[in-house]
Amino acid sequence: MGSCACKAPAFFKALVIALFAFWIFPERVVAKHGGITRHYKFDIKLQNVTRLCQTKSIVTVNGQFPGPRIIAREGDRLLIKVANHVQNNITIHWHGIRQLRSGWADGPAYITQCPIQTGQSYVYNFTITGQRGTLFWHAHISWLRATLYGPIVILPKKGVPYPFPRPHKEVPIIFGEWWKADTETVINQATQTGGAPNNSDAFTINGLPGPLYNCSGKDTFKLKVKPGRTYLLRLINAALNDELFFSIANHTLTVVEADAIYVKPFKTNIVLITPGQTTNVLLKAKAKAPNATFLMAARPYATGPASFDNTTTAAILEYEHLSASTSKNKNKNNKLPLLKPSLPVFNDTTLATKFVSKIRSLASAKFPAKVPQKVDRKFFFTVGLGILPCAQCANNTRVAASINNVSFVQPTTALLQAHFFNKSKGVYTTDFPTNPPFKFNYTGTPPKNIMATTGTKVVVLPFNASVELVLQDTSIIGAESHPLHLHGFNFFVVGQGFGNFNSKKDPAKFNLIDPAERNTVGVPSGGWVAIRFLADNPGVWFMHCHLEVHTSWGLKMAWVVNDGKKPNQKLPPPPSDLPKC
Repeated sequence: MGSCACKAPAFFKALVIALFAFWIFPERVVAKHGGITRHYKFDIKLQNVTRLCQTKSIVTVNGQFPGPRIIAREGDRLLIKVANHVQNNITIHWHGIRQLRSGWADGPAYITQCPIQTGQSYVYNFTITGQRGTLFWHAHISWLRATLYGPIVILPKKGVPYPFPRPHKEVPIIFGEWWKADTETVINQATQTGGAPNNSDAFTINGLPGPLYNCSGKDTFKLKVKPGRTYLLRLINAALNDELFFSIANHTLTVVEADAIYVKPFKTNIVLITPGQTTNVLLKAKAKAPNATFLMAARPYATGPASFDNTTTAAILEYEHLSASTSKNKNKNNKLPLLKPSLPVFNDTTLATKFVSKIRSLASAKFPAKVPQKVDRKFFFTVGLGILPCAQCANNTRVAASINNVSFVQPTTALLQAHFFNKSKGVYTTDFPTNPPFKFNYTGTPPKNIMATTGTKVVVLPFNASVELVLQDTSIIGAESHPLHLHGFNFFVVGQGFGNFNSKKDPAKFNLIDPAERNTVGVPSGGWVAIRFLADNPGVWFMHCHLEVHTSWGLKMAWVVNDGKKPNQKLPPPPSDLPKC
């Protein structure tokens, strides 16, 4: 009895210390059960970079272009301090990260936060829950993501294998665009004139345009492979304005993941990847080193009426000749024939559609596809172009883009703050239209009045509502494919087709068993796509076209998801260092 009494104070002391440790260092205690906390520092600074024989000063993270790779495991917490040392306002978006109850870290300017001003910093704090695969980060203000982007590699939890053969090596392949001009000037000039902005001068693979451009031979990414080995290529389209076809000469690729979701593997020679999408592919090297080198090339898939950068970026796939000495090998490689892949014509919608239709969720016991089977709220959104009045522009009009004829006006107060503190008055209204304001033949002859309306309008959803959204392209000014990205959620692509969506016939054909689960989907040119998602993440979530020119023109809106009843269904208050407007 006496011995128990004397141990009691020691037990309570230990309990108090343990509770205190949990209070002070929650991540360290949680780390034993879940992931670990990883710290990154992003210094936003100018860097001189030379491409196509021209040097220019660009905005970078830590002086790198593309920016640094973020590596984490599923379940890890990330603390990324972004310090702004340039004159531009900055925000960073962690594209595709669900941000469950961490909307303050999502990053789109004036949606979830005010930008980080010159000389200021902000710590993005979020945990990766239930995700593994390839995503990416990029600036989410004006056109700064032209140079501010980099890969996010999320590995499975320790000891959990991939549902495909383990690769010998993993290589991020990130597509971008290169402008000789300053991209902020490009969009500012377009906004003033009311016309389309100038096109990029080149596409890039891992920041390098490659040998098919003038004065660019030395700026070529090279991938060296060993015969018989398998490589996981983590493809990311970080380009501002172009969907891309990608292929490797004389090699077949196996698609195993899209937007950080495992898919039923399928073989292909061509990959279509839109801005905002990521695709993991397995590349199996040939059993014996061939006497050739191979081009890996990407060029645009373009469906709209405007001009586009009709050029091809390329990298080189080289085999390591194991028998030859290094010096012989070098000489040999210089003389080897270079084989080029055959890429589709720029407007090959048939091939694009075929590729997209092959992407299916694994829908296995380990990786189920939790498609909402019943729907609480249905929405029908038209997406496309139109015009708005503009006093200083030619014809007194400018090109606009809209959803349900509403061209979004960027607020000057962040929507999430206005929502959280119940101060939406004068910031946004909750009357975003559920359906187009008037019906017309969406993919046929456009209506006579193509004038859009403007506003900062949102849709409010109750917590855990299941949503079905049909996105319908319009042929006003011209039919065009629109890669639509939804923040805060993955969604299931349950159906798509060409022409006008038929609400009586088309839903019968929806795939509710193993549809693709994504965060960015291409609305087909002259067609429609139907998606479903569960509004299980409280906050304000941006939805926009990932062609930056269309976002600049107003093809964007936001969903407000209200708190649920339970404590773990509510958005916590903002962090103390949240930037002010």
